[in-house]
Amino acid sequence: MEKLFEIRFLAKPERLCLVRALVKETTENIGCSKDLTEKLVIAVNEACMNIIQHAYKGDESGEIIFEMSNNEKELYFRLIDYAEPIDLGSVKPRDLNDIRPGGLGTHFIAEIMDEHDMGHLDEGKGNYLEMKKKINK
Repeated sequence: MEKLFEIRFLAKPERLCLVRALVKETTENIGCSKDLTEKLVIAVNEACMNIIQHAYKGDESGEIIFEMSNNEKELYFRLIDYAEPIDLGSVKPRDLNDIRPGGLGTHFIAEIMDEHDMGHLDEGKGNYLEMKKKINK
């Protein structure tokens, strides 16, 4: 497994332009299609926004760690935050018939990624989200 990058950034929405650009450039450089690249950018952006809005609850001093790795067949994405542990049972996609702004991040992640898993960090403070996507270049 080759780690492609690891970055740390504050939980500020304006920092996500850097994250989107990094995912886009990295996936393009390893040969992902334009369509797949766009979908991966959306999924990672939504995951980060969920951390900012729901885990940190808008506290912009919180830190997010984002890692991306590749084993030639799959891309692995890992996001870590140090917010209070979230209620894992409450994280689920909203009914698509419920038409209102926002709330579709988990839906996009589930639709785009092949696998995703979330949980709490061992130290008792913080959360992680791991996502996998098969790639066929």
